[in-house]
Amino acid sequence: MDTAAALRAFVRTVERGSVTAAARDLGVSQPAITKHLRNLEREVGARLLERSARGVRTTPLGQNLFDASRPALATIEAALEGVSRDMGEIDGLLRIHAPSCIGAKHIHRIVTEFQSKYPRVTVDLFLEDRRVDIVYDNFDLSLKYGRPDGQDIIIRRIGHVRRILVTSPRYKKRFGEIKTLKQLAEAQLITTAAVLTPRDALKLVRQGKTVEVPVKPIIRTNNAQVLENTLLSGRAVGPIQELLVAKDLAAGQLIRILPEYEVESTDIYLALSSVRHMRPSVRAFVDFAVPALRSIKGVDDAG
Repeated sequence: MDTAAALRAFVRTVERGSVTAAARDLGVSQPAITKHLRNLEREVGARLLERSARGVRTTPLGQNLFDASRPALATIEAALEGVSRDMGEIDGLLRIHAPSCIGAKHIHRIVTEFQSKYPRVTVDLFLEDRRVDIVYDNFDLSLKYGRPDGQDIIIRRIGHVRRILVTSPRYKKRFGEIKTLKQLAEAQLITTAAVLTPRDALKLVRQGKTVEVPVKPIIRTNNAQVLENTLLSGRAVGPIQELLVAKDLAAGQLIRILPEYEVESTDIYLALSSVRHMRPSVRAFVDFAVPALRSIKGVDDAG
């Protein structure tokens, strides 16, 4: 029996609660996972998993084995990567998850620059806006808006993401300059639902004081590219993460309105699986990515 492979199959089956999902994550067939589990139970002489229509769960003995073997496997994987590191190479697979907006605009660039320094590292980069459990979903790292919670994770605060009010010179030429909150309330607005209150109001902050401005959005979207393109077209004004439009602002294609106000900012964190954070490739990426993320215009107050 290949003990390491059997334990890896067992641990991933417990983490995912499914033989099928474990097989998919490990890139092997479902019968192969089942065989590993059967051989492992035969080796220890005890039932480790209870199987039902809802999936699998550990027996008390299985839970003990899971608690002991999971960090041990991570240590072995880290040791193997450590040999490559000591020989001057960092390699392995990194699975990274990030929101699609910052992911397409910045994380892809950071990953590319990281791979220029560490060309033997392969990266699976998933950009989507759903919330993930990095252990269950089999990620090494995840960039998250808002403080992550959950077990078995380590978090690094990056800073807070500024949201500002912008439009294009085209809009200003067509509809005039917006100088007051009353004019903002009457303007054609595009926004994400996430920044609106349940009563369709924008929460704006000025010198530490918050004010709610009722607005009438012409478009609500969950897509950052749609938001940016609509603003650039001159059709609307709206709040947007500064990190998405810094170049547009510098080029004069977008302009700030009511610059004394900002939309409430959101903290951004890097979350790591606690059992994988010691792997050299993970540590190297964190050391590389954290300062790169903090240097992005629109990400402030990293302390």
